[in-house]
Amino acid sequence: MTAAPLWTTETAEEATGGRCSARWEATGVAIDSRAVRPGDLFVALKGPNFDGHDFVAQALAEGAAAAMVDEDWVGAGGAGLPILIVDDTMRALEALAAYKRARTKAKIIGVTGSVGKTGTKESLSKALDRVGETHRTIGNLNNHIGLPLTLARLPDTAQFAVIEMGMNHAGEIQALSKLARPDVAIITTVEPVHLEFFNSVEGIADAKAEIFAGMGAHGIAVLNRDNPHFERLRRQAEAASIARILSFGASEDADIRLEDHSLHEACSAATVRICGKSVEYCIGAPGFHWVMNSVGVLGIIKALGLDPVDASAAFSEVRAAKGRGAFRRIERADGMEFSLIDESYNASPASVRAAIAVLGRSKPKDGARRIAVLGDMLELGEASAGLHESLAKDLMAARIDRVYCCGTHMKALWEKLPHVMRGGYAPSSDQIADDVRDALVPGDVVMVKGSLGSKMACIIDALESRAVLSDATV
Repeated sequence: MTAAPLWTTETAEEATGGRCSARWEATGVAIDSRAVRPGDLFVALKGPNFDGHDFVAQALAEGAAAAMVDEDWVGAGGAGLPILIVDDTMRALEALAAYKRARTKAKIIGVTGSVGKTGTKESLSKALDRVGETHRTIGNLNNHIGLPLTLARLPDTAQFAVIEMGMNHAGEIQALSKLARPDVAIITTVEPVHLEFFNSVEGIADAKAEIFAGMGAHGIAVLNRDNPHFERLRRQAEAASIARILSFGASEDADIRLEDHSLHEACSAATVRICGKSVEYCIGAPGFHWVMNSVGVLGIIKALGLDPVDASAAFSEVRAAKGRGAFRRIERADGMEFSLIDESYNASPASVRAAIAVLGRSKPKDGARRIAVLGDMLELGEASAGLHESLAKDLMAARIDRVYCCGTHMKALWEKLPHVMRGGYAPSSDQIADDVRDALVPGDVVMVKGSLGSKMACIIDALESRAVLSDATV
């Protein structure tokens, strides 16, 4: 079956004010020539280290239906090509997004928070998939480029769109919200993340509250009642004229209340009070943070007027993604088996504590160990040393046997650890990867976590380099 066109020459010209050199129809939108699929509209963006116009020919050769290009490029190489000519491709991408948003019948759900954005987005998307066609942010496309790209890809047939919004500076989410104009918005939590760019955690809360900027009186805010910044966020939602505010959490005052939960090595379970009745369900990922993600999702489900029991049944299908808690058992060529918790994509104090707790509930084989491999948590500013040091008590409470640290900031944690827990330290991840791999014994459970800039993926690669079998267990 041929996919329905997402954009045509007529709609693209109307949206952007540009002009097309030929007639075409596009079934997708791409900004990376390496990821172009046949039928895509390739948007040639200019960045600090690249210019998409240099890859127009490659994108078209890969099957792109057309390319959106700047006016000043046309004379240099656009003659005879299927192109949409605009003044500025970035502004035109935003125009495509605004055009889709103005015409869609889909309910738009905005998701932000210091941690839990992606897990909440994926859990919510699975729940909404049971009701109707659901569009969502792919991967981590949650910034000033990713969000308009996500909206530009919004099918006319979608009933829901789950849009993730990230930031590390004040003012960024406001612009995203005004473009997406969410019908429902959730702030998962507020934690000391990106402190390098803020004077306080309250400043971070204010930046997250910018998600209300594009909503208005019709919107519904879903807020974490357990977070110490709940009242601050509630006041800002009211100041934005949002009339309906729902709260979620373990607090007795929460509208969607976590009544009970149990945590296991490979999954979690929860009982939640919502709409006057208790709903019990299982979550296919381990950790209290996944439980709280699910409670927040049920808040959104209530805001949308959908069935919470049906939605909760989808949580059993939730899985932690690669780099975000994926759990798998690995067998090496030498016959040794161990378990790997891959948290290598990113890190903050809250998310590292959550990952340590999951590792603490793991069950190594007799004589084996729980091993944490931790890289720097970045963008924490002057609070960095103290926040790294503070992880020592979490590691001890979780009965972690060995800790490997890498990075200049993690040196503060390394020096705080008891000698019996010290596995090794190195200034960078690549300098410690082989040491971690070679130190493993059969039955070990290893958790690897650090900020993206810490490049912890190389440790994952080292641990998997001799694998003959790698099976997900959740």
